[in-house]
Amino acid sequence: MKIELLSPAKNLEVGLAAINHGADAVYIGGPSFGAREKVGNSIEDIEKLCNHAAIYDAKVYVTLNTLLFDNELEQARTIAWDCYNAGVDALIVQDMALLMMDMPPIALHASTQCNNQTAEKVKFLEDVGFQQVVLARELSVNEIKDIRSKTTVPLEFFVHGALCVSYSGQCYLSHVIGHRSANRGACAQPCRLKWNLEDENGNTLIANRHLLSLRDMNNSKNLEELIDAGISSFKIEGRLKDADYVKNTTAFYRQALDEIIARRPDISKSSKGISSPSFVPNLEKSFSRGFTDYFLHGRQKNIDSPFTPKSMGEYIGEIKKIDGKRMTVKLKEGITLHNGDGLCFLDENNELQGFNVNGVENDTILSSAPLSFRAPQVRGISLYRNYDIQWQRSVDASTGNRKIAINLELSETSDGFRLSSENVSVSLQCQKDIAKNPEKALETIRTKLSQWGDTKFVVKNIDIQLDTMYFIPASILGEMKRQLVVELESSFRLKHNEVKRNGEISVKQKHCDIQLSELSPLPAVGRNDGLGDHLSYLGNVTNSLSRQFYENHGIAHIDDGLEKTTPDGEIVVMTTKHCIRYANGMCAKETGKPASPLYISNDRGRFRLDFDCKNCCMKVVNI
Repeated sequence: MKIELLSPAKNLEVGLAAINHGADAVYIGGPSFGAREKVGNSIEDIEKLCNHAAIYDAKVYVTLNTLLFDNELEQARTIAWDCYNAGVDALIVQDMALLMMDMPPIALHASTQCNNQTAEKVKFLEDVGFQQVVLARELSVNEIKDIRSKTTVPLEFFVHGALCVSYSGQCYLSHVIGHRSANRGACAQPCRLKWNLEDENGNTLIANRHLLSLRDMNNSKNLEELIDAGISSFKIEGRLKDADYVKNTTAFYRQALDEIIARRPDISKSSKGISSPSFVPNLEKSFSRGFTDYFLHGRQKNIDSPFTPKSMGEYIGEIKKIDGKRMTVKLKEGITLHNGDGLCFLDENNELQGFNVNGVENDTILSSAPLSFRAPQVRGISLYRNYDIQWQRSVDASTGNRKIAINLELSETSDGFRLSSENVSVSLQCQKDIAKNPEKALETIRTKLSQWGDTKFVVKNIDIQLDTMYFIPASILGEMKRQLVVELESSFRLKHNEVKRNGEISVKQKHCDIQLSELSPLPAVGRNDGLGDHLSYLGNVTNSLSRQFYENHGIAHIDDGLEKTTPDGEIVVMTTKHCIRYANGMCAKETGKPASPLYISNDRGRFRLDFDCKNCCMKVVNI
């Protein structure tokens, strides 16, 4: 099984950084409809990224995963064709309308926005032509194993980054509050705001907490377990993140996966080249709200981040005393602070306070601004570093230095010399002078042929096939290497695209089969999609072709999605495995008390919380 490390890219620069630091694939938004309203990329930039990735046999996936209206279908189809012509390997999609259109023969991946929770849903998506499925983040190892046992389509799973508190594709809170639809790429992230928790009588139980804000996913310790469960694509979240975040997370997971691949003959890396970042990857040094592996091993405490939605960074020690701009600390062993570092802590009100280091004197830190802490006992408060200036500089300077190892052969032609590698050769006409000192000439040739500088290649072996030792000027060897680099890059791109084209026939046929063959019925695809022959607004149908798709699969009654029509009465605006009762010691199963509804409120509105204890999930209801 080939293992894929899939990294995010908000633009060309970040995409190149991801590939150079070890990504097997990159996912990036196109000009429109990419589920990140403020992040779009030109087809020209996407083509540049594809050309670079193909050299390493790495892939580029474009997100086309927002819900579409009828007047947008033709534009989406055009973008799909433009991406195909630019060399994109696959499209990540949510709207089933794309399966009903004149699409290019390009692989389609089912976005996690399709709400892929069950084996039945994944099997259905496989049957209608999807070539990879992004699973719901909420799944456990056993649930993933069940899906794998009943399907054959490659499975993709988020292993790192920010967590949506709702099942993806099933969150309408932003749309209801401010008409900014998450399914249209415009989420305002109300889940990161402060909320009050109230009982049925309006009594405040918890005030001004980030009750819906989760920690960030970190499955770096569970990679081999996920491989054994059936995951082949390991996805890092972060299409709004800058290059430093993507460099660090990609390099870290590259090293972790390579360690597993190196000792297991049953799996292999899905791209070429080895990266050598000029920094030590460390997940705690990039943005995070603290880490969790979420529900991979069942429900657990401390998956939320109730005090701040901002990055805390790495724990570095404890505060002993605060006096104006001076802070006395006890640092962890091995921690060294530098001027310009960013530090933070939670004060007596659990509010985040941050400052920059202006100087360090033994165990005393000089702050950039006066600090306050009114609690009688400051000793023991945890201190974090969310900006390590020296480490950051090393990340910013890193190019990844990704190299493909090649074998070289130097041979003689009738009128010059030939340099060959990987079934590619270049020849150069030149004067052939017999070396006066053969041993020195051989040493010079080997030295010059082993030097490939900032190219994408590094020499593994040099085979010099010369019956007579010649003196070959460095300029001749340099020109042959320059030409060979061009030919090798072109050859690797060609091989990548040939493999892709060989798969296009089956993809195109699959697309045709969807429309021409007898269509399979839609299964009961989960609690949130609607059951039987009725698809509720939770099915996210916002155009006529999507409606036709579901009708073809046996759905008799189809409601419009919320982005088109708001139904009367109460609306479930979020379904989540995160339970506010459980997180705050009020779980009905633990206390033995009934799970009566609670309410959350702030200046954006008031919503009821219903608790489905049988299925261990919470629903946020617009009342």
